Amino acid sequence: MSKKPLWTPSQDRIEKSHLTDFGRLVGFTDQDYGALHRWSIEKRGEFWSALWNYCNVQGTRGETILEQPDDFMRSRWFPQAQLNFAENLLRHRDEQIAIVEINESGGRKTCSYSELFEKSIRFAVFLKSRGIKPGDRIVGWLPNVLETVIAMLGTTSIGAIWSSCSPDFGIEGALDRFGQIEPRMVVACKKYNYNGKTFIVEENVCTVVESIPSIREIIWYDANEDDDFKKIFSLPSENHAFEQLPFDHPVYIMYSSGTTGKPKCIVHGAGGTLLQHLKEHQLHVNIRREDTLFFFTTTGWMMWNWLVSALASGCTIVLYDGAPFYPNPDTMLEHIDREEISVFGVGAKYISSLEKSNIAPKTRFSLDSLHSILSTGSPLSHESFQYVYRDFKQDVWLASISGGTDLISCFVLGNPWSPVFEGEIQGPGLGMAVNVYDGKGHGVVDERGELVCELSFPSKPIGFWQDNNDALYSKAYFESHPNIWAHGDFAEIDSETGGYIIHGRSDAVLNPGGVRIGTAEIYRQVETIASIRDAVCVAQEWEDDTRVILFVVMQANEEFSGEIEATIKRRIRSHASPRHVPAKIIPVADIPMTRSGKLAEIAVRETIHGRDVKNTTALANPESLAEFRDLESLRS
Repeated sequence: MSKKPLWTPSQDRIEKSHLTDFGRLVGFTDQDYGALHRWSIEKRGEFWSALWNYCNVQGTRGETILEQPDDFMRSRWFPQAQLNFAENLLRHRDEQIAIVEINESGGRKTCSYSELFEKSIRFAVFLKSRGIKPGDRIVGWLPNVLETVIAMLGTTSIGAIWSSCSPDFGIEGALDRFGQIEPRMVVACKKYNYNGKTFIVEENVCTVVESIPSIREIIWYDANEDDDFKKIFSLPSENHAFEQLPFDHPVYIMYSSGTTGKPKCIVHGAGGTLLQHLKEHQLHVNIRREDTLFFFTTTGWMMWNWLVSALASGCTIVLYDGAPFYPNPDTMLEHIDREEISVFGVGAKYISSLEKSNIAPKTRFSLDSLHSILSTGSPLSHESFQYVYRDFKQDVWLASISGGTDLISCFVLGNPWSPVFEGEIQGPGLGMAVNVYDGKGHGVVDERGELVCELSFPSKPIGFWQDNNDALYSKAYFESHPNIWAHGDFAEIDSETGGYIIHGRSDAVLNPGGVRIGTAEIYRQVETIASIRDAVCVAQEWEDDTRVILFVVMQANEEFSGEIEATIKRRIRSHASPRHVPAKIIPVADIPMTRSGKLAEIAVRETIHGRDVKNTTALANPESLAEFRDLESLRS
């Protein structure tokens, strides 16, 4: 192999992995991930059945594994199974710490597994006393705190459906989501803290509740007062039987980003979500009871759901509430040593921001407990891979992962057997028939194309809320290739390593002169320029073709100049290609981002063309779009 890995797992680490234990269980003793993955696709019924047993899913499985296996949308996994999602997350009831809650001001509290079980049961009993029943929707408008997890567990333990937004969502953003699903109850905060400021949102909550007739009650959370949670936790405890429900009983309603219209309400089943998360946590991330897992997320991003599911594997999870760089750039890093975090998960943007802040974590912290770093949210650049191994820790497993809200999990991610190569995700998830198609629908390697999944998997959505005949569901994923899930990512498979490279969203792909260019290829080069804080790249329709436009935000105390413009173009030309060089580079004050921290490329593209952005409530900073309207510099 000519490519040199940045990191290779030791034989001891491989031997002690869940993946090795599982591989031996199903007849694979040589740690050949490619062979194990092929088997998991060719014998997918056997694979998912073996996974159920290996992860000791609490429930009855039934004899049938998969009905209608050749119909992606209509296929049904474990149609005879009965289980309860919350019961699986609450299977451990001892004194080990289940959750550590930390906020940006230094506040900290913990909850043991036994305490978590008791409080979740009390919340469930309270819900039943209010007439909440299976299938009812309970929505959370809450920060990333212990009570949010408890409310979700109490809700799902009785078969009700949980859906949540972070408290920074405005009135319209919350109405666009919660208004569609007609919840019975909202669990909300009156205020929240972020970046050293307190934001009062009680009036927003009341306005939304008044606008949704189905909501009958508000349960208030307030960290510093006698809120409703304290009253609920003081109620008498009762015996509580976890409601046993079908594999596809809804557990979560998630939301698409909603930048092209009202967000789609994506309904996920309890069994598929649980089984997929158990697979990823244990076989792909190698989480064990002794691990402490951190992931920086809000309650409005699917990584919150993914993080909380790790309770089913018995580890300790760390909830962080606040801004990642407040009060200083290494705030979150301090907790790696303090909490003995072993798996540290963040967005790719966080890693690149650390590097631009000239922070070398290994010089400030011991990081002795840390054995794995997870990165998601956007493609992780080659430079960020190098930075982690140079300035974070040499012996650490860096696993870039990519999937989506649509499947509440990953298509491609890490695995404990394979080496890590610069700029690449290690490979496809077990049981996930992932491929890359060219424009004619043919599988390709060493060539950019559309990331697809060719066969059904358990965590595919049950459907979209109130989607007659699954019309929206079908259009979202199967319009390009019938019976093949097209995910909307522009990707590439490396034939030498088997790794995957994500080049950006396929709906934001640039196509100047008929050459397809992923925006991530340009961002990778721009990120190396220290004077630039952020950038967004879009295609402008121009003279019967398209041209590449790059908008940049300068670092504080830096000014855009002809010299910086020349530096950007020179870097892109020499490290990507002349085709990648933007026709225009324009400085702006801010760049629109989705509430989960992703670049809103399509919103920028529509704005520069004078087209309406259909749902600005999906953006964290919609006011930033104003600067992109009617730009004189784009008229020539």
